[in-house]
Amino acid sequence: MKFILAPDKFKGSLSGKQFCDAVEKGIKKALPQAMIQRKPLADGGDGTLEVVKPYLDASVIEVEVSNPLFYTIKASYLYAEDKKIAFVEMSEASGYKLLNKSERNCMGTTSLGTGELILDALDRGATQIVLGIGGSATNDGGMGVGVALGYRFLDNNGEALSPIGEHLLKVQQIDSRQVDKRLSKVEVKVACDVDNPFYGPEGAAFVYAPQKGANRAEVEHLDAGLKHFAQLLQKTFGTEVQEIPGAGAAGGLGGGAIVFLGASLISGIDFIKEIANFNAALMDADWVVTGEGKLDAQTLSGKTIAGVVTAAKKHDVPVAALCGIVEIPKEVLTASGISYAVGISEGILDMDVAYRDAAKNLEEAAYTFAKTLTGK
Repeated sequence: MKFILAPDKFKGSLSGKQFCDAVEKGIKKALPQAMIQRKPLADGGDGTLEVVKPYLDASVIEVEVSNPLFYTIKASYLYAEDKKIAFVEMSEASGYKLLNKSERNCMGTTSLGTGELILDALDRGATQIVLGIGGSATNDGGMGVGVALGYRFLDNNGEALSPIGEHLLKVQQIDSRQVDKRLSKVEVKVACDVDNPFYGPEGAAFVYAPQKGANRAEVEHLDAGLKHFAQLLQKTFGTEVQEIPGAGAAGGLGGGAIVFLGASLISGIDFIKEIANFNAALMDADWVVTGEGKLDAQTLSGKTIAGVVTAAKKHDVPVAALCGIVEIPKEVLTASGISYAVGISEGILDMDVAYRDAAKNLEEAAYTFAKTLTGK
């Protein structure tokens, strides 16, 4: 039997590679002759660099950039010299993982460092840049990225504003006279698997800013700022970002990237599947084994597992989901296209223990799953 192992990471516990290691051990214990093909996946968010690197045969480039609070740090991105493709993961320079809890407040954070990574990729001759925008600490509408590439955001006195969320309401004019001319010659794709609008009840501020340290009054301030900023973008560039699904991703960088970088929004999981040649691997597979930390309703609306299921259905390949926790009823899973599912942490009350023993429990779950296929 041939198994395709196509997991996302178990956040805080296992990488995609570690998932594959554990599942392969479990399957081989029950089915020693099984063929195993590893295709770890991601949806463009935090951790995607590790997944993308072997598929692009890319080098890791380390650069000094600004973190979300403007401090200088070292951050990495991927560059494939032969293809002239750069993969930039926003969370490496502008992610909430870079800040401790007391530092997280997206009123005062910036995406500037992400723009500095993009600038370095341009300096190296990139003709295509793919930007993953999960895990951001920001709500600046993409101003920080814009500043790194030459845009200036001016107040009513013509003074340049620092590119942070709090200042969105103060921007009265956008000066693009010094924008890097190389942007017109590079293709920029933004890997985005959410469809939030720029502002409003389902927009960047109301949905995501509370997770980034903003209180209720600050959320309302940020939302008003995004609305004002969207109107200014329309007036200045003729682009109505509020009408673009996904413009609210990463604190509005989804929309900002479209305007400032000439970017197009693409599905993160679809991009990773494409460079991994995932559909070709499915042609003669008997099972796809996927997984992530928590299998819930959000999983089935654009995350990695949803992308796996969609592809597997087209090739009539059954899907097994080995996850940390499963929060979806069996009948819903079956209807969605998942034939077998188990939560490896079920019954474990101490999450520290669940994290510690994740690899062992996953290996055992894979063995149990494979045994059901032997009929013994």
